Amino acid sequence: EMAGAGARLLPVMGRLALLLLALCTAGAWGLYFHIGETEKRCFIEEIPDETMVIGNYRTQMWDKQKEVFLPSTPGLGMHVEVKDPDSKVVLSRQYGSEGRFTFTSHTPGDHQICLHSNSTKMALFAGGKLRVHLDIQVGEHANNYPEIAAKDKLTELQLRARQLLDQVEQIQKEQDYQRYREERFRLTSESTNQRVLWWSIAQTVILILTGIWQMRHLKSFFEAKKLV
Repeated sequence: EMAGAGARLLPVMGRLALLLLALCTAGAWGLYFHIGETEKRCFIEEIPDETMVIGNYRTQMWDKQKEVFLPSTPGLGMHVEVKDPDSKVVLSRQYGSEGRFTFTSHTPGDHQICLHSNSTKMALFAGGKLRVHLDIQVGEHANNYPEIAAKDKLTELQLRARQLLDQVEQIQKEQDYQRYREERFRLTSESTNQRVLWWSIAQTVILILTGIWQMRHLKSFFEAKKLV
């Protein structure tokens, strides 16, 4: 019986491990991409409201002679622009070839993060290619816990408790955002159903009026021909 209970516990523990792994990895992602002269690259990030987002990036310039990507010169800059779901500009700022940008969302939904270089100002980069390494951290993943521990003089246990509280707060924000999405979907569905209902009623009324008109027209025709 003990062996059977242990066997039944394994799938449960596996699911718990996957859940913890998802909580640890969610909210942070990194990538790199290539952009050309005057090219803009945008990304969509789904963010709950009142959530801090930190982006770190660095650029590398393509060396045509060595045929490798090398660290960019200090003169090369990146312009970062962030728009909220209502297309309002949350952040619009010029940074250097390597930098960090931060913003806090005030409206839940899809935020557009766009980057483009000031390559038109540099003859060295004209017609070249740029590699941009971008790392986005959302929610509690944006917190620098070693710095917080040093600043507030927290013990390891206190720091872990702080991390767990931040994770719970982020989960609460995610749940609120999911409820917000469900509410919007419900309102959209109700609006669509109401429009379909009114369209069906309008079609029925049109068919009835058309039938009445046809009957009157046929009656007038038969009376004119003295068939009735």
